[in-house]
Amino acid sequence: MQIDRNLQQIQQQINQACIRANRSISDVHIVAVTKAVSIKRTEEALQSGLNHLGENRPEGLINKQEAIKSPAIWHYIGSLQTRKVKQVIHTIQFLHSLDRLSLADEIQKRAEHTIDCFVQVNVSEEEAKHGIDLKDVQSFIESLHEHNRIRIIGLMTMAPNTSNEEVIRSVFKGLKDMQIKIANKQYPHAPCTELSMGMSNDYEIAIEEGATYVRIGTALVGDESEDLT
Repeated sequence: MQIDRNLQQIQQQINQACIRANRSISDVHIVAVTKAVSIKRTEEALQSGLNHLGENRPEGLINKQEAIKSPAIWHYIGSLQTRKVKQVIHTIQFLHSLDRLSLADEIQKRAEHTIDCFVQVNVSEEEAKHGIDLKDVQSFIESLHEHNRIRIIGLMTMAPNTSNEEVIRSVFKGLKDMQIKIANKQYPHAPCTELSMGMSNDYEIAIEEGATYVRIGTALVGDESEDLT
């Protein structure tokens, strides 16, 4: 199975990145981003031992959850519209895209249990990217202290689409520095011990800079998006 071969290669690269960073490979979780592949390919990912799955649209998430009976840990990794919170909030274990107070308010209103959330941060300050500014992270997290249905377990970002490793590394390092700052505050509602950063083209750099969740799609499960349209 191609996914098995891809996973073996990626795990080797993750292991090497952990060695370079003096980290344990057990600290790094692979989220298989299945948004661009079929239900069949997603099931193959589960059969390969990938139990963390990431989707970025409510429709895609719900369709796969209804069709796939195998146990999985579901991550919602895309921007979530406030009006669609009620569609997904009871079916996911992790939300990687908390980026505004109105979204937090809707989660608080709809959730029946505590949701583990990553605050999405636009470290690179690109206009096309979602996420709050780095300078606003602490005040945003402090504003959530009465949202008892939300637990901020970490921060999430996406690096610029560039081949410049120094630029990519600086973005990931900036998020790591902020994660440490928030964790040191010891907010009861925001342990902030995790970092969701790194995708198919930059996950090794992300791990070297402290990522605990890497979101890997094309390099791991491929891309069937043209067949899905």
